[in-house]
Amino acid sequence: MLYLTRKIGETIIINDDIEITVVDVRGKSIKLGLTFPSDVSVYRQEIYDRIQAEKAAEREGSANAPPNSATADDS
Repeated sequence: MLYLTRKIGETIIINDDIEITVVDVRGKSIKLGLTFPSDVSVYRQEIYDRIQAEKAAEREGSANAPPNSATADDS
């Protein structure tokens, strides 16, 4: 993990097209401003974890589903 020290108004650049700027600092909270391409997804960690858990549950559910097969009533 990379640790950086930045002051209000200072920016970090990632891969030439992602900017993270320190907007405000109040006590233990930091407000960040992010500029990034529209094809980049950005999530808070807890939201990302929930999405990954839902995807895993969907994959598990589809793996346990019975295969589609024709029945006598399908004629």
